[in-house]
Order: sequence, then structure tokens, then C-alpha cells
Amino acid sequence: MSELHLDEPHGAGVAGRLNWLRAGVLGANDGIVSVAALVVGVAAATTDLGTIVTAGLAALIGGAISMALGEYVSVSSQSDSEKALIAKETDELARMPEQELDELTALYEARGLRYETARRVAEELTAKDALRAHLQAELNIDPDDIVNPWHATIASAIAFTIGGVLPFLAILTPEVIRVPLTFGVVLIALAITGGLGARLGGSPWIRGTVRVLIGGILALGATFLIGLLLNTTGVTA
Repeated sequence: MSELHLDEPHGAGVAGRLNWLRAGVLGANDGIVSVAALVVGVAAATTDLGTIVTAGLAALIGGAISMALGEYVSVSSQSDSEKALIAKETDELARMPEQELDELTALYEARGLRYETARRVAEELTAKDALRAHLQAELNIDPDDIVNPWHATIASAIAFTIGGVLPFLAILTPEVIRVPLTFGVVLIALAITGGLGARLGGSPWIRGTVRVLIGGILALGATFLIGLLLNTTGVTA
């Protein structure tokens, strides 16, 4: 029986084809909460619409740029790691094909196949596409599905902007309904993004929705109370 190389990161998880969509859902959720929390806090502190609009635009533009940059750096690091692993595996296959065949055989043995069967499978897959066989069996990497940082970056920035526009528009309504309407719009939007994010992640949608709603309520409540306190103490006009 051949020996498995335990010093390699076998089975390391990588992002799937829905990476950009998940980034979009997270971006929308972040846009909704961060912009809403800011404009609600400012609206509680002052009724001056110009001040509220300025704060909302700053949160919307700055948040979208920050979200995009953060997503690009994060996904780029993941992409670089995947490419490095592919280069390493390509080099090993070129330098020591027999040892790599033994390793692939051991991997299939570890999954429950008899040695003879595992060896036959390893040989057939190696003959067809050795690199793909090793990447999928050892590292769970699909060479045709390397994450693209630009997809996640663009999706995140657009989603943040779309999500942030909702509370921004809601806060521009007449003063008497400004804050309650924004709260309502935000909670509905968060319920949608929370449920969608949970579904994409394969988790129960109710749990994901409730978790997001609780976080949004806490954020809005905290900034609203701070705004009221500033208004009461006369810090703002």
C-alpha cells in the first residue's frame, strides 16, 4: 500500500461558481445596514435634510469603494493561493510522476477503494488528465473554476450601492415618516438578503433571516439612540 503525503493540504475548500453572487448578497446586506444606520442616526440628531443627504452620500460612496477594495484583496489572495497550488502540483507531476501516481492511489484507498481498484482509477485518470485528477482529489480545486477577484469586486460594489440606495431614498421622505419608513424598508430588505444568503450557503433560510434582522435592528437602534442623545444635548442644530 502506498503512503499518503500528509504534509499537503488535501481537501482544502475553495469557492464555487457562486462566489460572485455570495459577494453580491453580502455587499447588499452591508450597504443596507451601514447606510441605514448612519442616516437614521443623523436623522435622529437633526432634521436638516442637507446634513442627512451629505451623510448618506458619504456612506454610500465610501462604503461601496471600501467594500470593493476589501473584496478584491480577499479574493485575490485566495486566487493567488489556488494558482500557487496548481503550479506546485504541475511541478511535482513533471519531476516525480510515479510518486504522484502512488499518492493519488493512496487518496482513493483512503476513500474506501481496494488497492487494485484505487490503482486502476488513478492510472486511468492520470492518463486522461493527471493535473486535474490530482487537483480535484488532493486539493478540491477545479482548474477551470479559479475564483476571479474582479467578479466578486464588481458584484460587491454594485450590490452595496443598490442596498444602500434603499435606506438613502427612504430617509428623504417627509420628516414625520422619515425614520419609521426607513426602519420598515431596511427590515424588509434585510429579510430578503438574509434569506437569499442563507439559501446560497445551503443553510436554513429562517435562521439566516432572523440573524440578519437582529443585527440590523441592533445597528439601527444603537445609532438612533446616539442621534437622539446628541440632539438632546444640543451637539447638533
